[in-house]
Amino acid sequence: FSPGLLVVAGSFAAFRLLNQGLERLVPPPPSARRNRWKWRNIWTSLAHSALPDTHSLSPCRFYLHPELSNDLVSKHPPGAHSLVAVSVGYFLEDFVDMLCNQKLHQSWELLFHHSVVIICFGIAVLLHQYVGFALVALLVEINSIFLHLRQILLMANLVHTTCYRLNSLINLGTYVVFRIATLAWMSRWLFLNRHNVPPAAYAVGTVGMAIMTPMNIILLYRLLRSDFFK
Repeated sequence: FSPGLLVVAGSFAAFRLLNQGLERLVPPPPSARRNRWKWRNIWTSLAHSALPDTHSLSPCRFYLHPELSNDLVSKHPPGAHSLVAVSVGYFLEDFVDMLCNQKLHQSWELLFHHSVVIICFGIAVLLHQYVGFALVALLVEINSIFLHLRQILLMANLVHTTCYRLNSLINLGTYVVFRIATLAWMSRWLFLNRHNVPPAAYAVGTVGMAIMTPMNIILLYRLLRSDFFK
């Protein structure tokens, strides 16, 4: 039994309670009242992406301790294990929320994405290994802030505003830096360190990268087509 499982369970319960109370905290505008669960879901996702530790732990720790980038298997900064466990709890909550409230043909991509993340992060939490690798992966949440803000602005019918346009530009920039570049760096690290990673873990990581990279490239194309190439 891993104490990290308690953190996962607590995180799941906390995000579930937040999801249920968000409609009172952030009432949906008239344009979003037909899809109240999605309004709550996006705000819950934004809360996870905006967790201060997600951003303070990842870039700063790797800057202050550059040796961490050489060993993403056994080394990780203090608090990183708990942060990854909190993220597992969030992805589990979001998985359940979509499964209960959205049709499968509308959510299968995200459900598939969450399944991969839960498996990879779950291994890190249970084994206390590869936490550094999971911490690098959490850098994508910096971009997720602007992805979720984009959805909120769309649901609030604020597409033709300066705020939406500015968010689109920031979203594109952070997407390239914190998603595409991060995934490329992770794939490179995994390839260069393939002899130091057990075959089973290497297989999971390789499959994860093989799934995540095309999904994010497709999403980038959709964002460019929607926000810039109309």
